[in-house]
Amino acid sequence: VLTPEEMRKAMEAVAYGCIKYADLSHNRTKDYIFSFDKMLDDRGNTAAYLLYAYTRIRSIARLAQVSPEQLKQAAETSSLELAHAAEWKLAKSLLRFPDVVVRILDDLYMHTLCEYLYDLSSVFTEFYENCYCVEKDKKTGKIVKVNMSRLLLCEATANTIGAAFHILGVTPVDKM
Repeated sequence: VLTPEEMRKAMEAVAYGCIKYADLSHNRTKDYIFSFDKMLDDRGNTAAYLLYAYTRIRSIARLAQVSPEQLKQAAETSSLELAHAAEWKLAKSLLRFPDVVVRILDDLYMHTLCEYLYDLSSVFTEFYENCYCVEKDKKTGKIVKVNMSRLLLCEATANTIGAAFHILGVTPVDKM
């Protein structure tokens, strides 16, 4: 449940984000067709979808009852264990971010960053479907195990999406 202030922030982030992202996600040298339906779609390469993905990723650590301080400490004291193919794929996708930023600085084609964001979100979904970050007891619902290495991948993904949103002028929210 969102407070009235959280609801207002989420509504503003989605409204303005959808407009900005829709404009920036198209190749600026091609014809542009304005469509509210496409702009507000919660599926595909849209701000609504990516803002929701960001919010979902941020909720994983909250679900695991792991604080930002605990994540920071784990990042400083432990290493990533990339045992599953989906973990490797996500890590490689995260490592592409600096190259994408350099490319957009060179050619100013912001749609490249938007395509990267959508790809990253898709790779994260594959990771999340195949790699449990938090295991709960089926009967009691209590947390049995937290895979900190995977939570760190979630945190890195959220931070990367957040940085890309900042470049695009889209305001992310932690709750929706």
